[in-house]
Amino acid sequence: MRITTWNVNSIKQRVGHLLAFLDEAKPDVVCLQELKCQEEAFPRAEIEAAGYAVEAVGQKAYNGVALLVRAPLTYDPATVLRALPGDAEDEQARYVEALVSGDGVAPVRVASIYLPNGNPVASPKYPYKLAFLERLRLHAIARMREETALVLAGDYNVIPEPEDAAEPTAWADDALYLPTTRAAFRALLAEGLTDAVRACDPRPGLYSFWDYQAAAWSRNFGIRIDHLLLSPQAADRLVSASVQKHLRGLEKPSDHVPVTVELAAG
Repeated sequence: MRITTWNVNSIKQRVGHLLAFLDEAKPDVVCLQELKCQEEAFPRAEIEAAGYAVEAVGQKAYNGVALLVRAPLTYDPATVLRALPGDAEDEQARYVEALVSGDGVAPVRVASIYLPNGNPVASPKYPYKLAFLERLRLHAIARMREETALVLAGDYNVIPEPEDAAEPTAWADDALYLPTTRAAFRALLAEGLTDAVRACDPRPGLYSFWDYQAAAWSRNFGIRIDHLLLSPQAADRLVSASVQKHLRGLEKPSDHVPVTVELAAG
């Protein structure tokens, strides 16, 4: 089972790139973030024509997440969670989760997550980011008690370690790299989750995001903020992890690239 996470930075602008990627890579499950559209505007017909079932949570102009599941795999609609538990007043479209399975493939619970950016730090956006991370930690604990393989995939807006940035000092005061942010991410990992990319490749220089400004792409001034975190049951099935860096070189690309893990059937 190949599971990909990709912040597309506007699905309407990037649907052509997405369809080409689906045809090229044929991932079994795709976790999309930053759709920037309401559900009725999501290009469901085109994606379903490519062989994928769609579960999307939209929001006008901002946020938005989706799960795409390629036949013959399926997901059980009764298992779909369209918001992260822990704050009934949170209306931002940042979380969708479902249980995916198929003939000969052990079930995997997959979540697509768009974690808050948190900037500016002196605004309410940063406490919201930390609260979201804590809610995610508590939800992960609850899910892992079920002992079903769990993959928490998405744009975390967290640079975990210095080697995850081309120039760490440039991010010293940013919400993505503050010590409090990184500590909250480590607390999430400490519950028993595995960072799939780092489990497969500990080398520095693996990035998933390059800003549109300051020639970041041509200078390889990147950061790694798109992560797939695996429960012990999912980590036991981990075969490989990879970053599809070449897609950043497309015309009018997203500033993020896909990150993919492959799990054994189980």
